[in-house]
Amino acid sequence: MGVAELELKPAVEAVLMVVDEPATEEHLAKVLQRPRRAVALALRELSDDYARQGRGFDLRLVAGGWRFYSRAEYADAVESFVLDGQQARLTQAALETLAVVAYRQPVSRSRVSAVRGVNCDGVMRTLLQRGLVEEAGTEPETGAILYRTTNYFLERMGLRGLDELPELAPFLPEADAVEGDSPEGIPSFDVDDSGDSQTDH
Repeated sequence: MGVAELELKPAVEAVLMVVDEPATEEHLAKVLQRPRRAVALALRELSDDYARQGRGFDLRLVAGGWRFYSRAEYADAVESFVLDGQQARLTQAALETLAVVAYRQPVSRSRVSAVRGVNCDGVMRTLLQRGLVEEAGTEPETGAILYRTTNYFLERMGLRGLDELPELAPFLPEADAVEGDSPEGIPSFDVDDSGDSQTDH
């Protein structure tokens, strides 16, 4: 039996079981040799079926593609299994830095440091290594490298796009208010990748 003759929904499920990043409808249609409209319908019907049945996983459209995710209600069980006594989470410093990048992107390291009040060079290196942020050109005025979040960030956060970020931006101080007159007024520090250093005030 050829791929095109396989029952569509089970074929979609089988493919999605082995993907390591969200699969687009176009890619699935090509692989399964079916019209995109038929694949899109099958994906949405499967997602609705899992929700109606109360399964421990769901099928979500995230970062432009479809992928299986553990259902939020069972996050504690998944966390217990994944961590199993190990600390695999991002540090508080990394989470704060990632939040500033997410809401102010594209943004330079110095501006992130200004918003947080601490030097973030080491933490930014960690976020880059983990694929959560990436370079996004340079700032015209200063030539500083700008950073933005990645599709992997959207995937890990379960977001379709940045417009789905919670409304937290109003609570972040304006970088201009903390930086003073000079956007380059952030001191340089020797830091390692494990954290960041407090600035002198």
